[in-house]
Amino acid sequence: MEQEKISRINELYKKSKAEGLTKEEKKEQAALRGEYIAAIRSNLRGQLNQISILEKDGRITDLGEKYGNKGTH
Repeated sequence: MEQEKISRINELYKKSKAEGLTKEEKKEQAALRGEYIAAIRSNLRGQLNQISILEKDGRITDLGEKYGNKGTH
């Protein structure tokens, strides 16, 4: 997510605490927050898909291949 959008989320938050938001600003805030959460989930999913586990018998289990890669195509 672009830094510009993150800054806007922060601006809207500060304004909501100081003086309140208009209906349009509330809609914008909700949309930006949704986009931010989706970006966080995508990044986390990508990191988790890179995890490999060394099993006791010496095999390596790639969790991305076994469980992951959902929603990354």
